[in-house]
Amino acid sequence: MRPQVTTALAPSSTLSAADRCDRCGAQAYVRVTLTSGGELLFCAHHGREHSEKLRDIAITIHDETGRLEAVTPVPAAEEER
Repeated sequence: MRPQVTTALAPSSTLSAADRCDRCGAQAYVRVTLTSGGELLFCAHHGREHSEKLRDIAITIHDETGRLEAVTPVPAAEEER
């Protein structure tokens, strides 16, 4: 009799500047874990371009493209220039 095996997915770590798009080499903002067990990284552009197909073959899609829209406040001294 085989022992019962349980698995758990570790939470995805935040993507960094060292993570690169598998398609073009730009900074990755999307991590896709495939049903086959592999992983793909995409920049925001290629993540959007392939999103429909990726949904069909992915277990999880970790999307950090919202980081691109983050607005950094401009200090008042720079606004007056």
